[in-house]
Amino acid sequence: MTNPQPGYGPPEDTVLSILAHLSLFAFGLIGPLVLYLITKDDSSKPMTRHHAAEALNFHLSLAIYAVVSAILIIVIVGFFMLLGLAVAATVLAITAAVAASRREAYRYPLTIRFVH
Repeated sequence: MTNPQPGYGPPEDTVLSILAHLSLFAFGLIGPLVLYLITKDDSSKPMTRHHAAEALNFHLSLAIYAVVSAILIIVIVGFFMLLGLAVAATVLAITAAVAASRREAYRYPLTIRFVH
């Protein structure tokens, strides 16, 4: 998939795209997963598909990072990693939601690309 351009897709895509990112605070992995499954084959909503895929990749990566950090709590460093992960997740999710509200494409840093 090519990166979508600002202003792409119908206007209702904006709200769904924002919700995909902000679902981190309420629905976790379920929110972007549902949006991705609904829009993965829908060519009329490229913006929602892009943002749902990005949010889903980010949430999956966060889950992996959290498990590794939780294991490393044994050697104390995991506690600091979990704290940093929580702060980074909050800041990045809000940044992505702001980009979606501007109808811009956004890619999370340090994210494993499971879905495209």
